[in-house]
Amino acid sequence: MNWGAIIGIFFSAFIKFMFAPFVSARVGLDFYTAWIVVFSGGLVSAIVFYFASEYFTKRNHDKKIKKYKEALQSGKPLKLKKSFTKVNKYLVKFKHSIGQKGICVLAPLFLSVPIGSIVCAKFYGKSKKTFPIIVFGLAMNSFILSILAFTIFK
Repeated sequence: MNWGAIIGIFFSAFIKFMFAPFVSARVGLDFYTAWIVVFSGGLVSAIVFYFASEYFTKRNHDKKIKKYKEALQSGKPLKLKKSFTKVNKYLVKFKHSIGQKGICVLAPLFLSVPIGSIVCAKFYGKSKKTFPIIVFGLAMNSFILSILAFTIFK
């Protein structure tokens, strides 16, 4: 067993989940090992970032407040960002069109697991169903991507 490849694929799935099965197929792992390693890397990342998302959002908010206070004290004009932009409008429309299950399954896949988990926690953090849906989505996506990768590269 190639432990270096397994560790590398685990951390690849930890950061960018979508490409890890293709790397595992190219490295020469068997299907089930690749699927388990990719899923476990995504799962550990989802656990860390979903449950730490409150810390990250609070830190970001505090950083914005600090920047605003520093600008007031120095007398520099601070250009405030628009709160309702075209991108925000699109995100709200997208959120309402595919719902909680769609966001929780697709966000970790297409963004990355850390960013997708934080987005899911921000949108649906109060719901107890959110994290199990993320886990199901990671298992399903890693299985489908592993099938695709091993079909292409084997």
